Amino acid sequence: MTATAPPAEDRPGRPAGDDERLLHASPLRTLLGRPELGSVVGALAVFLFFSFVADSFLQLSSFGTVLYAASTLGIMAVPVALLMIGGEFDLSAGVMVTSSALVSSMFSFQMTANVWVGVLVSLLVTLAFGVFNGVMLTRTKLPSFIITLGTFLMLTGLNLGLTKLISDTVSTKSIGDMEGFPSARKLFASQLTLGGVELKVTILWWAGLVALATWILLRTRFGNWIFAVGGNADAARAVGVPVLGTKIGLYMGVAFCAWVSGQHLLFSFDVVQSGEGVGNELIYIIAAVIGGCLITGGYGSAIGSAVGAFIFGMTSKGIVYAEWNPDWFKFFLGAMLLLATLLNAWVRKRAEATR
Repeated sequence: MTATAPPAEDRPGRPAGDDERLLHASPLRTLLGRPELGSVVGALAVFLFFSFVADSFLQLSSFGTVLYAASTLGIMAVPVALLMIGGEFDLSAGVMVTSSALVSSMFSFQMTANVWVGVLVSLLVTLAFGVFNGVMLTRTKLPSFIITLGTFLMLTGLNLGLTKLISDTVSTKSIGDMEGFPSARKLFASQLTLGGVELKVTILWWAGLVALATWILLRTRFGNWIFAVGGNADAARAVGVPVLGTKIGLYMGVAFCAWVSGQHLLFSFDVVQSGEGVGNELIYIIAAVIGGCLITGGYGSAIGSAVGAFIFGMTSKGIVYAEWNPDWFKFFLGAMLLLATLLNAWVRKRAEATR
């Protein structure tokens, strides 16, 4: 005697004729399916930990400092997360920020132009870097690791070589007294007071980019293309997704945010050191991974990258407020990466088990 499955109308919670894709998902299933769930749990744990070990961590002034540290990373973590969802990496993102600042500063100084001219030239040059990465990736079929590692090395050499050639030093000349500097600083490096807390304008840039990226991922055709390309590029191409254009667009998104970060770097200090930015690309990737992005692509969220950046901000400043040796920061960052990855994997398994 063989057992047979009960009729559809007899299965609890499964009306006859209903497609399982059209069934109403329970709140628990929806929650467990969110990529950023693990990072939110981790953020709460980090927040509670430093609340107990550092008395000054809960002060309003400290909150503004933590948000600023998170925003300078988060501005770049957002496009890097989208790129990872699309199945690619960008190891040149860190030095591209410095390149953007150097182009803006040196063009303005050498041409004795309004600094806004240098800002716009920098935007075009930085976007060209993004197009270069995307076109090289799609034309050569080489892994993004190799392509962007080459770009990283070239930009590192250009940053140092051109700065020394033009300025005779490893840093740019001051442009603080040039026309347009005050208005540019207001856009890229000003601060405002809200509820007694001083907030840098980068926090607004960060929040706006997270909102825009979330809307793109969840409400636009391009967002569907990103997930499709990251999940299976060949299958996406077979159903008409413009894989090449999608990947080039993602690299241009990284370049645009590198431009924003570079202008903040420049207009915060009015000079730029040519060697800055090296190593930051790994921190951007770490924030995206902590936020729930998979190394293999096709899964993640912009909100998760924001939570990952916030964890970075809390950890980097929490160690200072706790008066610990800052040399331990990288240890804590590595530990968070491993724990967050394990937690995200567990959350995904639980989500799949509830389907």
